[in-house]
Amino acid sequence: MTASQTTDLLRQHGLRPTRQRIALASLLFDGHPRHVTAESLKEQVKASGIKLSLATIYNTLHQFTAAGLLKEIKGISDVTWFDTNINSHHHFLDTSNNHLIDIPASSITITNLPKTPAGKVINGVEVIVRLTDG
Repeated sequence: MTASQTTDLLRQHGLRPTRQRIALASLLFDGHPRHVTAESLKEQVKASGIKLSLATIYNTLHQFTAAGLLKEIKGISDVTWFDTNINSHHHFLDTSNNHLIDIPASSITITNLPKTPAGKVINGVEVIVRLTDG
């Protein structure tokens, strides 16, 4: 993605294209689905020669999520993941290396969901299948 395309993407999602946002968006939105943590993205930022604090990376990831550019995946160990694939899908979690792998939504059929508590509705179901070395 060119710098111009990155700037357009940010503006289309209501985000001002700051230097930090452009730098992170260019790493994240390269056309390939990715799963990152703030810490793993910090390593990529550092390797590319960009200087950004971990706090800036966290803030930007949350801004991208609020703008609909990323999906936040919580509840996997103590790690929060950010997914560039915002479509409905599931994941394998390889626990030997803490690596997420996409599973197409059509690959899993979910039936017999429990009745929701009063006043609540289900707005989505995502399955995480944990893998270990065999």
